[in-house]
Amino acid sequence: MSRLAEKLADQIAAEAIRHVERTGDEDVISVLAQSMGDSSQTLQEAFITSVRVQRAAIRAQRLLARRVKEHSGGDAAG
Repeated sequence: MSRLAEKLADQIAAEAIRHVERTGDEDVISVLAQSMGDSSQTLQEAFITSVRVQRAAIRAQRLLARRVKEHSGGDAAG
């Protein structure tokens, strides 16, 4: 996969995820993927992968933040 496709896909995926988080418009991911696939299967695949990876990272970061908060309990010693 080309670096250009990955870079563009990462940027568009990040913007799309922000849009979904603000609006709840989950359909935008499918609409964008379909539109990309009409012109470039490479970009479409990179976008879908990037959405999955970025969403997984967001979920992991949120889970970690919750766990840290739950276990911190003001205990500075760890």
